[in-house]
Amino acid sequence: MTAAHQQLHTARLLLQAPDATPGSPQVAAVADFYRRNAAHFAPWDPPLPADHAAPERIAQALADGAEAFATGRALRWWLLPAGTPGRVIGQVHLSSLVRGAFQSCHLGYALDAGCQGRGLMHEALRRVIDEAFSPRLNLHRIQAAVRPENHRSLAVLARLGFAQIGLARSYLFIDGAWRDHHLLELTHPAFVQPADW
Repeated sequence: MTAAHQQLHTARLLLQAPDATPGSPQVAAVADFYRRNAAHFAPWDPPLPADHAAPERIAQALADGAEAFATGRALRWWLLPAGTPGRVIGQVHLSSLVRGAFQSCHLGYALDAGCQGRGLMHEALRRVIDEAFSPRLNLHRIQAAVRPENHRSLAVLARLGFAQIGLARSYLFIDGAWRDHHLLELTHPAFVQPADW
């Protein structure tokens, strides 16, 4: 991916790609984000190792994320309030990018418990969707999976134009059981077929 993808901006947010450089302040910021939101994310996330927020684990995850970002396999942006460097309040992730006849990816996201209800995730997702459908990334489709109980998340996606395409039963093991998920999609109406197909 080009440098243009590394940082995205909205009115209130800086979206930052993984930074794996030695001494990166992102390590401490991401570790703090996970630690302070452990209880908040537990009902919605797959099981995580007990030491997942340890600095060495975070540093390795950021290195893996930077490599995936550089090769275009997966794109994660960490959300920081504009003008507040060093405080991560969320993340947006485009994973399983597939090209060829599919031109699609999966969308994931998370927001700090203390930042809910202010439209910040809608703002971040709008910017990432614009990037995904821009000539630089030129994806045709974004898919998301959300538990039926997660009304706030479903409402955000509905506001962004995502349409439900079905219910995946026992989709992911989360919070001690296999959980159903609604599958939703957003397609790019102005998608341009690459010349090298």
